[in-house]
Amino acid sequence: MTTYAALLRGINVGGHKRVPMAELRELIGELGHRDVHTHLQSGNAVFAADGPAGTGEAGRRAREEELAEQLGAAIEGHFGFRVDCLVRDHAYLASVVEQCPFPAASLEGRQLHATYLSGPVDPKQLEAAVDATAYAPDDYRVGDRVVYLYAQDGIGRSKLAEALSRPSLFKGLVATSRNWNTVTKLVEMTRG
Repeated sequence: MTTYAALLRGINVGGHKRVPMAELRELIGELGHRDVHTHLQSGNAVFAADGPAGTGEAGRRAREEELAEQLGAAIEGHFGFRVDCLVRDHAYLASVVEQCPFPAASLEGRQLHATYLSGPVDPKQLEAAVDATAYAPDDYRVGDRVVYLYAQDGIGRSKLAEALSRPSLFKGLVATSRNWNTVTKLVEMTRG
């Protein structure tokens, strides 16, 4: 058994795409997954499922994609609308925290964010599109299927966050952001 986090994009924002967490937990359970929990109302669910069908990193990623597709289809069938969904296992979530290029321990949770991506992004291509030096002291760094964002005054006031939210930057990828408090909480919840 492997513990995963499902990261749903764009639900329960401004009354659109309402997904009650109790119904989401029930739906995930109906898919045969166990130990289902949710965190906040913004589309974070944790569950235990059979591990990768294959071995190594490729097997892990294939299983995450399979689970995300399964959950997305179930949500569409139950609620009547499609929701982009990423699924990541504990090892990946923990690596995001461990590899954070910013001093997370000395920052407030609202100052640091992780944008999880469905696939890799070319750091040079992103740097060519968004010059972080123009937004200092705010800054960003690219990791493994994640973009870390430091926003000194929080994401709501960050011009860099606004620049990084342009859909054309991550064309063809699902992208969903979480503040650092949620990032670390999901690591804790998936520890198993």
